[in-house]
Amino acid sequence: MASAAGASAAVDIDRAVFIERQVEGVRALEPATTLRKGDKVVLMVAWTAAPSAKGYVVESAVPRPLAFQRAGSDAAEVSIDGGRTWGQLGELRLGNRLASAEDVTHLRMRVPASATSGRLTYKAIVR
Repeated sequence: MASAAGASAAVDIDRAVFIERQVEGVRALEPATTLRKGDKVVLMVAWTAAPSAKGYVVESAVPRPLAFQRAGSDAAEVSIDGGRTWGQLGELRLGNRLASAEDVTHLRMRVPASATSGRLTYKAIVR
């Protein structure tokens, strides 16, 4: 399952999807080959870049077949409208109600100029 991830041209991006399993009470992650409804997955967007004078933003769309659960970092921002507006869950509104995790369509991470690599992870469930 591919997801769109973007950053400036000088940034190399790798993506991976893992299925979360409980094996004898221990959480294990396995590379995803096939996904079934109800599977718990962890998506990872990793990047490397040469040092630059400016920071950059790494962004990833949440694939439609997945229901976002939570980001692996409090520094990640989310969008509920296809990437037009950004913020934290608990702040964003969808009409008259607060947005929920299932409303998230995109995630992004602001990367400072000093960082040459990083990773954005998030959990989701296959719808």
